[in-house]
Amino acid sequence: MFCLRNYWSPPFALVRGGTTVGHPLKFNSVVVCGARGPRPRYPRVWKTRKKIGTISKSQKLVECIKGLSNVKEEVYGALDSFVAWELEFPLIVVKKALKALEDEKEWKRIIQVIKWMFNKGQGKTMGSYYTLLNALIEDGRIEEAEELFGMIFSRYMEGLPRTFFMKMISLYYSVGAYDKMFEVFADMEELGVRPDGSIVRMLGDVFQKLEMMDKYEKLKKKYPPPKLEYRYIKGKRIRMKVYPNNTTEEATKGDPITDELEEAESIHLDNELEEAASSGLDRNVLDDAASGDLEYL
Repeated sequence: MFCLRNYWSPPFALVRGGTTVGHPLKFNSVVVCGARGPRPRYPRVWKTRKKIGTISKSQKLVECIKGLSNVKEEVYGALDSFVAWELEFPLIVVKKALKALEDEKEWKRIIQVIKWMFNKGQGKTMGSYYTLLNALIEDGRIEEAEELFGMIFSRYMEGLPRTFFMKMISLYYSVGAYDKMFEVFADMEELGVRPDGSIVRMLGDVFQKLEMMDKYEKLKKKYPPPKLEYRYIKGKRIRMKVYPNNTTEEATKGDPITDELEEAESIHLDNELEEAASSGLDRNVLDDAASGDLEYL
């Protein structure tokens, strides 16, 4: 007995009575057994076809905990019952549920879900820590946010991303705790983390408010404003020139004739970029279409 797939059988086959029975020339969905003829292939019974994706599971998780109270035992019990029959911890489902809760600005639920996940020993990543830190700040629990940042900073000192420093500096800037703001900035400089433009602007404003002009001049000299920055225009990453704050008004002011010409050139450039992107031209054509102020990457 042997089995072949896509076998070209002869146009006829002998049967015991001496009669001939014709068979189709090609079988696509059947299996031809030796001297037995075609046998149809039936679907396997033990394979289930109903599959529940992670998106629907995350929606169920959000609906499961959304109507509960803020009691810790009640929320943790609902989450435990949700993952009771899972063979492995549904980390992707929980992360998508956290993203949905973040879009709805359910900060208390985010804090509860992340702490429950950490108690299970799962999902201790930089993304989860940053989501928890952001939720604590948005919920007004500043002391817990400071404790969390201190723990993360002491544990992951050299590998801490810049976004954590930016979050804490913006928090202290909004609250008015300038001493703590300077401490975080000093830690950034010791670790060699270069601040971005927003941090430099906030520090400059604080130095001007406190009339510390010598430190303000040192800050501006050490971290000058960038001449170029990246922006996303119609889904494309474009590098553009940045004008300083003192010359912004002068750059925006101008003759109406030159303004009309610049507007017409920008419209023409956008049309060329759209045509090049739609026609699938190569990178060199897009570079030629870009002007001096814009550089396509």
